[in-house]
Amino acid sequence: MILPLPFAAVTCLTGVHENGEPTLTAAVHSFHIPVMGTGFTIDTPLKVARYGISSVIQIVDDMLIEQMRKFHSELAGATYEEIPDDADDARARRITAYLDLVQTQVAQQIRSMQSMLFEAGNDLTKYFEMLPTGPLRQAYQRMRESRDEAERGRLQDLLRRHVTAGSIDVNLMTKVDRDAYQDGMKQAPELSDALSGLRGFARSTLRSAVVFSAGLNPRLYNYLTQFDDFYPDDRGELRKEIVLKVSDFRSALIQGKYLAKRGLWVSEFRVESGLNCGGHTFPTAGKLLGPILEEFKKKRAELIETLHSMRNRGLEETDRSPVANPPELRITVQGGIGTAEEHRQIVEYFKVDSAGWGTPFLLVPEVTNVDDQHLVKLQEATGDDVYLSNSSPFGIPFWSLRTSESERNRRDKIEKGRPGSACPKGYLALSNTEFSEEPICVASRTYQVQKLAHLDQEGYTPEQLEVVREDILAKTCLCRDLAGGAEGKNAIKNRSHTSICTGPNIVNFSKLASLREMVDHIYGRAQLMSQPGRPHMFIREAELYLEFVARELDRFVLDLSERKASYFDEVKANLLEGLDYYATVAGVLDLGSAFLTQLAELRSRVQRIAIPVLV
Repeated sequence: MILPLPFAAVTCLTGVHENGEPTLTAAVHSFHIPVMGTGFTIDTPLKVARYGISSVIQIVDDMLIEQMRKFHSELAGATYEEIPDDADDARARRITAYLDLVQTQVAQQIRSMQSMLFEAGNDLTKYFEMLPTGPLRQAYQRMRESRDEAERGRLQDLLRRHVTAGSIDVNLMTKVDRDAYQDGMKQAPELSDALSGLRGFARSTLRSAVVFSAGLNPRLYNYLTQFDDFYPDDRGELRKEIVLKVSDFRSALIQGKYLAKRGLWVSEFRVESGLNCGGHTFPTAGKLLGPILEEFKKKRAELIETLHSMRNRGLEETDRSPVANPPELRITVQGGIGTAEEHRQIVEYFKVDSAGWGTPFLLVPEVTNVDDQHLVKLQEATGDDVYLSNSSPFGIPFWSLRTSESERNRRDKIEKGRPGSACPKGYLALSNTEFSEEPICVASRTYQVQKLAHLDQEGYTPEQLEVVREDILAKTCLCRDLAGGAEGKNAIKNRSHTSICTGPNIVNFSKLASLREMVDHIYGRAQLMSQPGRPHMFIREAELYLEFVARELDRFVLDLSERKASYFDEVKANLLEGLDYYATVAGVLDLGSAFLTQLAELRSRVQRIAIPVLV
C-alpha cells in the first residue's frame, strides 16, 4: 500500500504525555524550496522530501516532464509507457503520470527510512540531524545520549514513526495559459495549458498544494470548482490545497475573496519580494517587504475571518456543508534571504510559517538541476553578471545570468543576422497576433524578423529606435532554455542552450554545498556566504527598487513608458514610508548601527529622485 503524503507539515514533538512519551503537533522545517524555472526543481522532491523539506515542481513544460518521467522510471527500474504528443489529453496525462511517479517514489523512500537502523551517514540519521532546534531534534539527541537500552529502543521506534515527507507542491504560472489550436481552430478552453496543467495535478494521487503565481486568472480559478479535492471532505479536510503567491496584502485579499465566494479556501499566501527574487519579477509601486509583512501580521486574524465567512457562504451555494472552524491559513515569504539571522528575524518577528530559500540552492547539486558548466558560472558570478533583463516574452522584468549559454546563443544569432528562436515548445505564444491569426511568441524568429522590418514605419526617434530594437532582440526562448539545466545534468537529449534565472543573491555565495551544509547554514550551524558583510536583505531590496526606478525613468524620458508621472510619485512615497518603518523596528530586530547608516543614505537617494515634466 502506498502511504498518502501529507501537506507541508512534518510531525514534530512538542510536549510530554503522562507516560513520558512526547506529544505531537503540526510543525515544519521553517524553510521551503520555491519553484525555480521549469527544470531546476522539477525533481527536487525526489531529493529532499524524504527529509521533511517541502519543495515545488513547475508543471508548465509537459515535454520536459515526460522526459523526466522516462528518466526516473528507468533509473528506478520501473515500467515506462510513453504518452506521445498527439495522445488524447496528453498534457494533463503526462503531468498526472509524473506526479504519481514522484509520490510513489517518495513514499517508498519514507518506508525504507522507517526500516533503517540509526547509523551514521544514512538517510534516517540525516533526517533528524538536519532538523531545526525543537522537540523532535531534542528527542533524537536524548536517544543518542541514552545509555538505557530500553529507553533508547523505545525512542528509536517513536522517532521512526515520525519520519514524514515534505510537501510535493506544484506551481502554475497563471498567465502561461496558451489556448489549444488544431488545424487553425481554437479548441475547448479546458484544453488550454493552464487548465490542462491544473487537471493533471487534480487527478494525481498527491495530497499537496498548487501554487498559483503571476496574478488572478478567472477561467483558471473557476476551473478549480470542477474538482472535489479542493473542497472539504466529510471531515472538513482538503486533499489538495491552494497557495497564492502574492506581492502584498491587497492582492491576497482580492484573490482570496474571489476563491472564497466559490467555496474555495486559500491555505497559504506566499509573499515574494517584488524585485529581490529569481526569475520573473513583479515590482510593487515601491512597497517594501518589511511593511508588507507587518500588514499581514496585523491583519491575519481579520483575513482569516473574512475569508472563512465568505467561503462558508460559497460552500452553501454549491450545496456543500459549511465548516465550523476556519482551516489553517499560512503566511510564508521568500526573496533574498541569505543568512540565518535574516531567516530568524523573518520567521520570529513577522510570525511567518516558513521562509523560502531559492537562489542559494542552485549551488547545491544534490537538490537542483544545474549542469557542471553553469555551476562554475554561478560560482564566479559578479554583480555585473546577474542583471534584470528584458529576456522574458511576457514583457516582465526577468533576472538572467549574462554568462549563460542562452545569453551567448542569443547574442551569436543577432550577430549572424538570424535573431530569435525556432519556438520548438510554444508555451509563451500567448496573445501576440500582430503578424498572424494564431498567437506567436515574441521571442520567435518569425516575430522578431517581421517586427524589426516594420520599425522604420513606427516614427521613432533615433534614441527611441535603439531602445525599442534592443527590447525586441532581448527576448529569448525561456520555454526551451530553462529546461537546459535538467536536460544537461541528466543526459537527456536536447536542443537547449541553458538559461539561468538566478536572483541577485547568488553573488553572495561562491562555492558548492551539500544539502546538509545548506540546511545548517539556514539554521545558523554553518556559514556558507562568501560575502558575509553584504547589505541586509531589507537594504538590498530598497537598492534594487532605486535601480529599477532609474531604469523606468530613462524610458519615461524617452516617451517609451506606459508609466505616468504619478507612478513615480507613488513609488517615492512608498519607499520613504518603508525606510521609515525599518528605522522604527531596527532596534527590535537588532539590525545595528551600520543598518541605520545605510537607511539614512537610501532615504537621501530616494528624496533626490527627480521626476521630469514632459512637454
